[in-house]
Amino acid sequence: MNKKLRGGIFVFLGACSFGLLSTIVKKAYAQDYNLGEITGSQTLFGTFFLWLIYYLQLNFGIVKKTRKHGFSGQVQKNATKWWKVLFAGTFTGLVGMFYYKCVSLLPASIAIILLMQYLWMSIILDALVFKKKPTRIQILATVVVLIGTIFAGGIFNQTITLNMVGIIYGLLAALSYALFILCSGRVGNDLPVFKKSALMITGSFILTWVVFRPTFLFDGVFISGLYKWGIALALLGTVIPPLFFSIGVPKVGISVGTILSAAELPIAVLSSYFILQEKVQTLQWLGVILILISIIMSNLIKEKK
Repeated sequence: MNKKLRGGIFVFLGACSFGLLSTIVKKAYAQDYNLGEITGSQTLFGTFFLWLIYYLQLNFGIVKKTRKHGFSGQVQKNATKWWKVLFAGTFTGLVGMFYYKCVSLLPASIAIILLMQYLWMSIILDALVFKKKPTRIQILATVVVLIGTIFAGGIFNQTITLNMVGIIYGLLAALSYALFILCSGRVGNDLPVFKKSALMITGSFILTWVVFRPTFLFDGVFISGLYKWGIALALLGTVIPPLFFSIGVPKVGISVGTILSAAELPIAVLSSYFILQEKVQTLQWLGVILILISIIMSNLIKEKK
């Protein structure tokens, strides 16, 4: 198996890991756990796992093996201030809180569609903040995403009733994700990948525990079963994706990596269909395909340039 194919498999599996989150959250809600307990336990285990991995990198020679991929543990001059990376990570906390709240109010297959609106929101933020004029292909991709959203959201399906509050939370999650991309792409790039990830999830951890008091640690909920959901969500949403992306993206390139990471969308819809037994109509699948086409189209042209 050549390096590029192996790298592509890692990126794809990392995206699939992300795609399973909404289904797992739905299952956790079905066990009567609330938003604060779910997000709090996820950030707790996520913070622990990522700092543990970074510690192992520094102390057991793993860094030397990954140095060729640009993830060296060496301390660089003029390194990014830790608090800047911590602040950028608070946006991931907002994504988790808004997205998981959206999942509690809407079908998981609809929630992931709303989250994908970060695609066009990122373009608008780039234009507003950095005066970066969108290209024609970006505008076209945005139009295709919006058309795909109309179909995927089941607007033409009279059997689907959408909760307006859930839609607002989904769009807030997308905006938070766009802000996260805006910040994370510009801070901490000189840091080892897992140190940056650990600092970001720590920022998310702090914000989440400020908003939701971690009473689950003392009332018996954590020990009685919440920890299982926290570990699952931390591994699939916090540990596996950055690990697999850090291995795969350097081998396939950013544009191809972005295309492969879009697998998150169909995996989320498929898991909601097969595991949660949610109804997904033909027009909704068409919408999903249109959104995937917009991602592939914009990144293939970027790769060609």
